[in-house]
Amino acid sequence: MITAIVLIQAENSRIPETAQALADTAGVAEVYSCAGDVDLIAIVRVRDHERIAEVVTSGIDKVDGVLRTTTHIAFKSYSSADVEAGFSLGE
Repeated sequence: MITAIVLIQAENSRIPETAQALADTAGVAEVYSCAGDVDLIAIVRVRDHERIAEVVTSGIDKVDGVLRTTTHIAFKSYSSADVEAGFSLGE
């Protein structure tokens, strides 16, 4: 499974409705409302890289109230004490 973090700037008056619509978008696992430089954070979990672009451009970017997005691919970090950890894409 591949995780992407999508930082979203939204219309201030529509943040609750936009967050709910984002949470209902296929491929979006979680949505957080936050204070700071961005209004919402969406966690996208998909099986392949191509699907991330599809979820963001055909899903998230099309939700009413979304003004701008920035996508970051997330790779899990492990403690140096975690000798059982393995790294692989697509699992």
